[in-house]
Parts: sequence; structure tokens; C-alpha cells
Amino acid sequence: MSGTDAPPPTRQRSWTFLTNHAHVLLAIARDPTARLRDVATTIGITERAAQAIVADLVAAGYLRRERVGRRNQYTVDRSGHFRHPAEADRSIGDLLSLFTD
Repeated sequence: MSGTDAPPPTRQRSWTFLTNHAHVLLAIARDPTARLRDVATTIGITERAAQAIVADLVAAGYLRRERVGRRNQYTVDRSGHFRHPAEADRSIGDLLSLFTD
């Protein structure tokens, strides 16, 4: 086997197909009363990052936040559409259906 036939070196970089925004949305869709601390831990991000992502999702209309007692409860608008032009014809409900019951 010559040097040109050697397999490419393995990359140690870690990446995923879904963004942290998608992971937060999915976690909240699974448990609308989850504390952001728990969402952050599940996803592997900081609580501050989870708060910023939720603020983005609320501002964009994908989530509604309601105070119930001492906790927040979230409602996902499943009819919202993806932001990227390549997927803008699909609703986020399609994504949620893939990953939630």
C-alpha cells in the first residue's frame, strides 16, 4: 500500500446535525415545564446559553412563555417555519414529530 492509499486521519472535532437552538426547542417540546437549568444540563450547554436561546425562540415566535406559580411553562408553536430558505417551506412541527412522541 502506497502513501496515497492510506486512509485519511480521523478527526477529533465534534459536531452535530442539529444546532443548540434545535436541541433546546426539542427539550422544551418534550417537557414544557422543564427548568432551563435542566435543559442546559441535558444538552451540555450553560444555563446562560439556554436562557439566551429561549429568549431568541420567544422573540422569533417559536415559543410562548407563561408563568405558572413559581415556574415557567412553555408552549411551542409547531406551525412556525424554518428560517433558512432551503427549509422555509417546512414547519418546525415536522422536526418535532421526528424526535418527540
